[in-house]
Amino acid sequence: MDLLNTIRSFIKVVEAGSIAAGARALGISPAAVSQNLARLESHLQVRLITRTTRSMNLSAAGRLYYERVRDIERDLVRAEQLVTTPDSEPHGRLCIASTSAFGRHVLAPLIPAFSARYPQLSIELLTNDRRVNHAQEDVDVSVRITAQLEDHLLARHLAQIPFICCASPGYLASAGLPGSPEALRDHRCLVFRYPVDGRFLRWGFMRDGLRFEAEFGQVLISDDIDALTQMALNDGGVARLAEFIVRPHLESGALVPLFEFSDSGRAYAQTEPMDVYLCLADRFALTPKVRVFMEYLQECLGAGWGVGVSI
Repeated sequence: MDLLNTIRSFIKVVEAGSIAAGARALGISPAAVSQNLARLESHLQVRLITRTTRSMNLSAAGRLYYERVRDIERDLVRAEQLVTTPDSEPHGRLCIASTSAFGRHVLAPLIPAFSARYPQLSIELLTNDRRVNHAQEDVDVSVRITAQLEDHLLARHLAQIPFICCASPGYLASAGLPGSPEALRDHRCLVFRYPVDGRFLRWGFMRDGLRFEAEFGQVLISDDIDALTQMALNDGGVARLAEFIVRPHLESGALVPLFEFSDSGRAYAQTEPMDVYLCLADRFALTPKVRVFMEYLQECLGAGWGVGVSI
């Protein structure tokens, strides 16, 4: 019995949702897939999938087995690449998943030069704020903030992003200047909601070594950072935005930074930065193409971002 092929059939059936769909993904007949499943169950002496004419469901043993074997084929391929071509020119598909704002404003401008440096790579950038499954979506590396980290991923700190509270001159002229983060309860705040779980992105501040969070009064809410930026630019209220997004608007005067210094020159409060991480499915995912991408980010972002990736 070819155990690896029977396991491959089992994985494809589970991921595709049916024997017919799994067979199409494998390029073999449904009968061959059914035979492979039967051989695997006979080998294990356990029922993995309960099949009827209308439905297919994993048994408890099937769920446990799938969790253990779902990455086996990918791991074998990556392990072979690591030992057989460690010094070769990076090639093939490189899929990078990122939070929307970081992907659009930081990664997208950097990728063309990276592609020119490694022309044998076919690069795909996924930008969204939902939970991305590395295995099911064939993602090589993802960029995530702290709130998106998952226990099963290998994560290493990439950078610390400064954040700035700001508002437009028009909004401040009508609503007044908030004298401290505590005064935000009397202002309209533009708040980001995580698409995955519906939580608000809290506004953290540091003062005299102590962390505290601002309380919101009236809010405008969006699950898109660029939409919140446009609201701020159009007198919508006070926003808390990453420096890489807001810097051009501060330089042009379209937005005004808040809470930087008091009349005495002492900081009112420091806006809490956000940590960003590079995540891999496991140690076998650190292929040559992923490693050169990580090194490229370190080179481009530099010390100003607090970069220090080590995996």
